[in-house]
Amino acid sequence: MTDFDGTVTSQDFYFLIARQYTPANAPSYWDQYARGSLTHFEAMRGFFSHAPTDAASLDRLLEETDPDPELGPSIQQLQQRGWEIVFASAGSDWYIHRILERARVQNVKVWSNPGTIEEGRGLHIRLPETSPFFSPEVGVDKAAIVRDALSQSNIVAFAGDGPPDLAPALLVKPELRFAKGWLATELDARREPYRAFDRWSEIARALEDY
Repeated sequence: MTDFDGTVTSQDFYFLIARQYTPANAPSYWDQYARGSLTHFEAMRGFFSHAPTDAASLDRLLEETDPDPELGPSIQQLQQRGWEIVFASAGSDWYIHRILERARVQNVKVWSNPGTIEEGRGLHIRLPETSPFFSPEVGVDKAAIVRDALSQSNIVAFAGDGPPDLAPALLVKPELRFAKGWLATELDARREPYRAFDRWSEIARALEDY
């Protein structure tokens, strides 16, 4: 199981929107989230509402997320060795599916917030209320997905980089726990072991012979 933004890609889709399209007078979504006046999902929906709606700008944003160029072949190699790949994201399946399609990734599961591009609303995301892993705060309960996987197999790997990834990361074995960014710093502070990575394909190579 793997996070997407910042894990598969170098840049978070919401961050690109915040930096390039969010007006200076827009609400401070993260500050409101930190104060508890917005949920994580509501903060993300706020950022996504400023997304452009023209095809050329959206295509450029997808490219600027900078996904691992070896993503497609890496996933194929793992699948050939019997691994099932599951993506879980507090972002949106709108851009995840498009990035995976460009990388020619097939036969994977994506759990994320459904979204559509709408004039005047940018990338409008909705809570996946019918999902078996629904979370009203984030949209997707990543820890619940990992627990479900562990109920079926004792070999479950997890990769992530942000705060929503801490709980699921702590559920898997240290040798199958991959972290970067905020997650790596937090695990260091807790003295919890993990395997560091920069690009997602490094994880695939580490798992090939597990």
